[in-house]
Amino acid sequence: MRTKFFCLLAALFVIALNSPAQVKPTTDAEAAPAKAALASDPWEFGAFFQGGVGTSDRSDFSFLSAGGRAGKVITDPHLPGILRGQFEYAVEVMPYWQSFTPAPHTALTEYIYDGQTEYAYLPYGGGTYTGVSITPIILRWNLTPTRHFAPWVQGAGGLIYTTHKYPPDILVPHGQPGGTSVFNFTPQFGVGFHYFIKPRRSIDFAANAVHISSASLGDRNPGVNASVQFQIGYTWWK
Repeated sequence: MRTKFFCLLAALFVIALNSPAQVKPTTDAEAAPAKAALASDPWEFGAFFQGGVGTSDRSDFSFLSAGGRAGKVITDPHLPGILRGQFEYAVEVMPYWQSFTPAPHTALTEYIYDGQTEYAYLPYGGGTYTGVSITPIILRWNLTPTRHFAPWVQGAGGLIYTTHKYPPDILVPHGQPGGTSVFNFTPQFGVGFHYFIKPRRSIDFAANAVHISSASLGDRNPGVNASVQFQIGYTWWK
């Protein structure tokens, strides 16, 4: 009996070695998570960090922010070729927003008095500015995804509120920031992509060109003509 038992075990072992391996079936979402997620016209909810620098005459400005995003893909794919994609509407809220500017200083400033152009060293504000930002209009075009990558381009517009008038300007006599505003608008353009690490989960990367301007809400509107800001985030897709 014992001999028959060991012979049976040996036979089963040989059969197992010669049997084809059983591979767990792979779903479409596992094989191509980016394609599967966007195929369902999903919602997205994410969190992100963003930082960058000013350009040109604002190259000594830097920015740091963090917040959350919600969006909805609202169309099926349209357009031919490389332009083929889906339209998405999204909103971002940044309860943490800071801009780091040069410390308060004096600067040679041109001004016009009684029809004459004059120059004088005038005191300017500066330092760290803190506020909150909301971008209620994000119009995104999600290009055709690959297995894991989902690239996109977007245009957007938002609003920043700071606890002191921004950007720093000539100080008024009582030492407060000058004729700028605590409210600034942020028209912007960006590109980026989602990288799906698993079904309905992605890491996100973006680069945005952001203009900051008060639209002349204050007496002066020096603004930040252009800043380049980079974003990294994580998204849940529903």
